[in-house]
Amino acid sequence: MKKILSVFLCLVLTLGFVGCKDANVNSSGNAQTTETQKYKNYITLLYSASDSFNPYELKTDTNRQLCMLLYEPLVKLDNEFNPVYSIAQLVETNGNLCTVKLKKVNFSDGSPLTAQDVVHSYNLAKQSGSEYASNLYQVASVEIQSADTVVFNLNVSDPYFENVLDFPIIKKGSENVADSDSVKFPPIGSGRYKVSDDRQSLLLNEQYHGKKSSITEIRLINAPDSESVSHYIEIGAADMYYSNISDGNILRMSGQKIDINLNNLVYIGVNQNYGALIYRQLRQAISSGIDRSKICKDTYYNNALPATGFFNPVWQETKSVQNIQTVANSQITIENLQEIGYNNLDSDGFYRKNGGGLSFSLLVNKENRMRVAAANEIAKQLANVGIKITVLEESYENYLQRLQSGGFQLYLGEVKFTDNMDLRPLVTQGGAVAFGVKNSEVVQTQETEEQEPQQTVDTSCAQVIEKFYKGEASVNDVASVLQTDMPVIPICYRTGVLFCNDNIENVIGSSQSDIYFSIESYKFKVN
Repeated sequence: MKKILSVFLCLVLTLGFVGCKDANVNSSGNAQTTETQKYKNYITLLYSASDSFNPYELKTDTNRQLCMLLYEPLVKLDNEFNPVYSIAQLVETNGNLCTVKLKKVNFSDGSPLTAQDVVHSYNLAKQSGSEYASNLYQVASVEIQSADTVVFNLNVSDPYFENVLDFPIIKKGSENVADSDSVKFPPIGSGRYKVSDDRQSLLLNEQYHGKKSSITEIRLINAPDSESVSHYIEIGAADMYYSNISDGNILRMSGQKIDINLNNLVYIGVNQNYGALIYRQLRQAISSGIDRSKICKDTYYNNALPATGFFNPVWQETKSVQNIQTVANSQITIENLQEIGYNNLDSDGFYRKNGGGLSFSLLVNKENRMRVAAANEIAKQLANVGIKITVLEESYENYLQRLQSGGFQLYLGEVKFTDNMDLRPLVTQGGAVAFGVKNSEVVQTQETEEQEPQQTVDTSCAQVIEKFYKGEASVNDVASVLQTDMPVIPICYRTGVLFCNDNIENVIGSSQSDIYFSIESYKFKVN
């Protein structure tokens, strides 16, 4: 009897412990147990302890990315280059004036952010020699209209100027405060996090004006150089890692892979002073002979988007008018070549006209392996449509010297456009990187192919762009005329890559402007 009683008591105790778990009853009346998911309140990122947290003085990419968490700009951009207001409450651009009204925001020390802090940060940005300075080239002056309103006076009208208002806002004078050893403290910001006293972590900023994240701490691992960064990524010490793959090399980390759109165009530059390259029909023929999708897949390993025009293909403003085909179309190539008199193929399969064949050299920087691979793929593709291309690999120094001196026929290059989508530096004569571009061309028709070419000035491209900045033409007009004139030949827009731990949920909206765009919504599951 005692034995039976003992078994009975054990059974009761066992059932009692089972009952301590969360339980639901399904439609059949059977009990189902569920366990509550647990989440971490921290993530781990890399940084350089020897570098600054001042966004206008730092040198490393790791610290630059962390500053996106410490300092808020007036405006951020999402991954399709649409403006998202951060500190700005309202941005109005009217002619040469851009007026910004500020939200009521406090710095992490509790003091209010005012127009004085914005102007001070603007001045630091302009003096920094950084990308922020390059982005603000249109600004002639800045003035304070009131405590919460700043006015930017522009050199010319720029309807997309608000896209470059992403410079970090710091508290005026805080960048000069130092400790007893004359080591400067990180400047005071209004971002989602602040630097801890020991400078080895980032802590949630309780003064932040937006939603607070469940990630209350960001633990930092010192990775002072590229070798240590590679090591920590390889062993999985960091929970997130971003690279814009600027050197063509990519560190791969296990976990989620998120593409970050860059405003970096890879293109074929054309010396319009050389031979048949003066004809727009030839430039169109080269363009239509290229399979951009294959280049993105095979040479950029899907870290690029095929160009559909001159503007970024993800930018909504010009999507409706950009229609460059992303795969090769030999029929369009043949039609354009025939229009300028290239009607016959030689024994090697290349088009000829009056004894002269279509043969050009393509200059490339040999120090960028992805670009070299792309150049060789382009040469292979154009050979299939009767245009001979010889790839010339040069050191960057020699490559640049040849571009500046005009000693090239074609070249493969890359340019990063400012986020107000100003293409003038590349596509208009006299632009900073407009090597070989002319705002005139020789027009050749079949009726005159036996005569000396008749030169006519065609300034439509430059004229439409000038009208755009006067408010007399639309950005669609610019996109259309560039696609027709083809001053350079767009190939693809590169993308960066963000890797993150598989257990981090809600990593959405990340962009070059803010890698940690949605950190307020992150949830880091415990395995």
